[in-house]
Amino acid sequence: MNLFSRRIGASLLTLLLLSGCGSISSTVGDFPSEPAPTKIANPADGYRLEPGNRVRVIVFNEANLSGDFTVDPAGNIAMPLVGNIAASGVTAKVLSTRIEDALKRDNYMQVPNVAVEVQTFRPYYVLGEVRQPGEFPYTTGMTVLSAVARAGGYDYRARQGEVVLVRPVDDGQKEYRATERTPLLPGDIVKVLERRF
Repeated sequence: MNLFSRRIGASLLTLLLLSGCGSISSTVGDFPSEPAPTKIANPADGYRLEPGNRVRVIVFNEANLSGDFTVDPAGNIAMPLVGNIAASGVTAKVLSTRIEDALKRDNYMQVPNVAVEVQTFRPYYVLGEVRQPGEFPYTTGMTVLSAVARAGGYDYRARQGEVVLVRPVDDGQKEYRATERTPLLPGDIVKVLERRF
């Protein structure tokens, strides 16, 4: 009977341990299978302007026309001499062409040379197990770790080192498995999940 009790006890212990392993593997299932891209292009390349973004317009040899401008709620920037230029939904390169065309069309300059630099981007968001979740201003060169640091660091319940990255794409959003070194883009959402004890 003593040997029989030991075998039943060992079998129950084995089942208990295996069921515990099952819950550990299910926590891994919370993460998307596709890893986040480790290399990204310059965020300004291809970035589409939206209301609230600030841009620096440089009209070469015309300091009076150059300056910092904010895309207004209607999606325009108000330039000296030429007035409102539609900026929302276009890249900095397209906006520079629109400004050049307006300067030529109104005969202010024969061969204008305009450069546009994006000064402020769409914010990023940090959610979940961090000390201060919320919306934060994006700056170039950011990683998941720098985003978590701006959110006050990991909470004691956080699953550190791996997070879910939600990135805006043309037809919605895409989730990736990310590490602390994963680079961020404007509009990204960093989700720090809760650790399971």
